[in-house]
Amino acid sequence: MTFGGSAMTTSASVAAATEHPTRRSVSIEALDETNWRGAALGLLTVRVVEGFIYWGGGSRRFIYDPEKLDPSGHEWMANKLQDAMPGALFGTDQIIAFMLRHFDILYPAIILFSVGELLAGIMLIAGFMTRIAAVGALGFSVLLMVMFGWIGAVCLEGWTMAACNIAMSCALMLNGSSAYSLDNLLLRHHPQLAARGWFRWNSGSLPLPLSERGYHGLAVSLFLIATIFIVGLYSHYRGAVLTPFHPGPVSPSVTHFSLDGATINGNAVKVRAYLDAGTPEAPVYIVEAKLEDGSGKALAQWDAAALAALSRDHIENEFAYNQIIPGPHGLVARMGAKAVIRLPLESALPPASQNATIRLTTVDGRNFAVKLETSQ
Repeated sequence: MTFGGSAMTTSASVAAATEHPTRRSVSIEALDETNWRGAALGLLTVRVVEGFIYWGGGSRRFIYDPEKLDPSGHEWMANKLQDAMPGALFGTDQIIAFMLRHFDILYPAIILFSVGELLAGIMLIAGFMTRIAAVGALGFSVLLMVMFGWIGAVCLEGWTMAACNIAMSCALMLNGSSAYSLDNLLLRHHPQLAARGWFRWNSGSLPLPLSERGYHGLAVSLFLIATIFIVGLYSHYRGAVLTPFHPGPVSPSVTHFSLDGATINGNAVKVRAYLDAGTPEAPVYIVEAKLEDGSGKALAQWDAAALAALSRDHIENEFAYNQIIPGPHGLVARMGAKAVIRLPLESALPPASQNATIRLTTVDGRNFAVKLETSQ
C-alpha cells in the first residue's frame, strides 16, 4: 500500500472498527501499517521542534521572563505589539491600535495568545490531539507573519520562523504524527476511537477519514494556499520574486515620520508625528524642529536643548506604551509612537507664516516636513 493510500483508505477501517468484534486488532493493525508508521516517524522531528518553538514563546512569558506580561515592566508585550503596528497588514494595524487604547481588551488578549502558544507547544511535543494543535500553530504563524513579518531579521518571531511553521503545521495537519505520541497511547487503550471521525480529524494517530480524491484535494489546496501566501507576502515585503529586491512598503531599516495636523494655535505650533518605519531595536532622536516660510527662511526654531526642555504636557501621546518623550538630547521616539507635539513660540509670527512648513530633523540628518493646515 502506498503512503497516499494509507492516508486515505479509512472508510473500510472505520466500518471494520464499528462492525468487527475485535476493535483492538483493527486499531493496532492501523497503527502498525508500515507506510503510515514510516511517515509518522519521519514527521516526529517536525512535530517536536515546532512544539518547542511554541512552548518557548509561551514559557518565556509565564516562566522565564514574566516581565513580558507585566504592564509596568520594560519588556511588556504591548510595546512589542506597538512595534509591529506600522507595518501590520490586512487591517491588523487598526486592531492593534484599538487594543492599545483599551487595556481591558489588550491584557486578556495577550494572556490568551500566550496561553494558546504554550498549549499548542505542549500538545505538539506530547503528540496529543496533534492535528488540532497544528491548526492552532498555523493560526498563530499566519497572525505573526501578518503583524511582524515586515520587521524581518530584527524580530525573533518574524518572517522565517513563521513561514517555516506554516509549512510544518500543514504537514502535521495532513499526516498527523503518531510516533511516540499520547494520541497513539490513547488509541491503544481505547481502540473504539478508531471509528470516531472527530478523533481522526483532531488527533494524529490515524489517517484522515477521506477518500483518496478528497485527501488529494485537501493536500493540494493547503499547498497552494500556503505557498501563495508565503511567497506573495515575501514579494510584498521584499520583492526578489518577480521584481527586484526592495526594502518594502514599510522599511525596517530606514526611519520615517509621518507628520500631519500642523497648526499655529495661540502661542504654539502643533504637529502630530507618527514614527511609522525603522527599527524597533533602537529609538529615534529628534534633535531639531524648525518653522520655515516658503523660501526656507526660519520663522522659529527649536534646537536639541529646547526640545529636551519641553515639559511632558507639551507632548500628547496617543498610546501609553511606545511614546515620544523629552530626552537628554532632544525628543526620543520609539517605533509606533504617535503624539501631538506643541512647540512654544516666543513671539507672534508674521502673516507669511500661513504658508509655512514645520520640519523635524533626526540625529542622523533625516528631515520630515508638513505644511501648516491653518494659522490663527
